[in-house]
Amino acid sequence: MSELRVASRYAKSLLDLAQERGELEQVKQDMDLFSKTLGENRDLRLLLRNPIVKHDKKLAILRAIFGGKVTAMTEKFFSIVTQHNRESSLVFIGDEFLKQYNLKQGMQVAQVTTAAPLDSPTRLQLVQLVREQTGLPKVTLQEKVDEALIGGFVLRIGDQLIDDSVSYRLRKLRTEFSKNPYQPQL
Repeated sequence: MSELRVASRYAKSLLDLAQERGELEQVKQDMDLFSKTLGENRDLRLLLRNPIVKHDKKLAILRAIFGGKVTAMTEKFFSIVTQHNRESSLVFIGDEFLKQYNLKQGMQVAQVTTAAPLDSPTRLQLVQLVREQTGLPKVTLQEKVDEALIGGFVLRIGDQLIDDSVSYRLRKLRTEFSKNPYQPQL
């Protein structure tokens, strides 16, 4: 089974259990901390994915890093995942949990990349576009600027990508021209 599928199932189980026990917000904070820590620490990610390091060592390291900083439910969750030899999936579980949490709350997080910072009217148009695409009322835009786009935007909504950038259109034109067998003689 792929690690993303495993991560999705574990994340859903944790989300459901946390909601059932009334600890959803605390566990969400734990997963925020966990994802942030993994994002900032390449060595920890590599350690969790390393098959040579024993499971009990990985669990001991997780407890040393997160012990006292996360809820008992989250600590137990780490323990269960390591007992089932799925530590490598922990790298994906934090992000997957946050995705599922946002969907449960009716919120869609979308990433937009533009050539220049967004102004308010454009931001509102993009939020409306995301609402239309997903049907979810709450939208959070994560904005990024990349001057290489020249103009336009690239919008990522979950697995969907909308590329309406000038650089994409130029690449498309270049491809069309390279396919055209007609070459004018000079």
